[in-house]
Amino acid sequence: MAVKDLLSQYYQRLAQQLHTGLTPLDGLPSLALRLYLVPIFWMAGSSKYRHFDDTAAWFGNPEWGLGLPMPTLMAGLATATELAGAALLLIGLATRWIAIPLAITMIVAATTVHWDFGWQAIADPSAPFANERVVASAEKLSAARELLQQHGHYDWLTSSGNFVVLNNGIEFAVTYLLMLIALIKLGGGRYVSVDHYLSRYMRRQ
Repeated sequence: MAVKDLLSQYYQRLAQQLHTGLTPLDGLPSLALRLYLVPIFWMAGSSKYRHFDDTAAWFGNPEWGLGLPMPTLMAGLATATELAGAALLLIGLATRWIAIPLAITMIVAATTVHWDFGWQAIADPSAPFANERVVASAEKLSAARELLQQHGHYDWLTSSGNFVVLNNGIEFAVTYLLMLIALIKLGGGRYVSVDHYLSRYMRRQ
């Protein structure tokens, strides 16, 4: 038998052993994605709920808002989706189903709120996909730092972290969308979700 065939068989056996050994842990990626997304959607939904009238006004205003039709209904759906989504993702219940409207919410956010600002969430002129707005932020940030160093308590102001320019691009929305698409495929995860135990119960019935 050729060396190439031996190496191929060895690689296949090794890959199978690795797959078998990791099978009990295959729910962990879903759990990690769920727990990462829970506080994001909970905070977003809670903020919309606390300031619902302002949120609905922003959804509907075509001048300084999104200009969406039926803004009160749309704001209510977005708020409910994010709050319910956070709760369901936390326990892993109806994971695939709730990931779909959450993904739609991220698509709407990316295309209506963030699209015009490009890719980057935080302006970094040295990063890929830096648009003119991001490139121009470097000079403005430098000027702001000089003003603060001359006229403010700069060391105290930066003790919690460096100042940045929020570009508000689609980066975060697309990242969350990709995570939700993964959850649509993976589900809640073996051993770490209510979905897993409901599925086992239904199979026994």
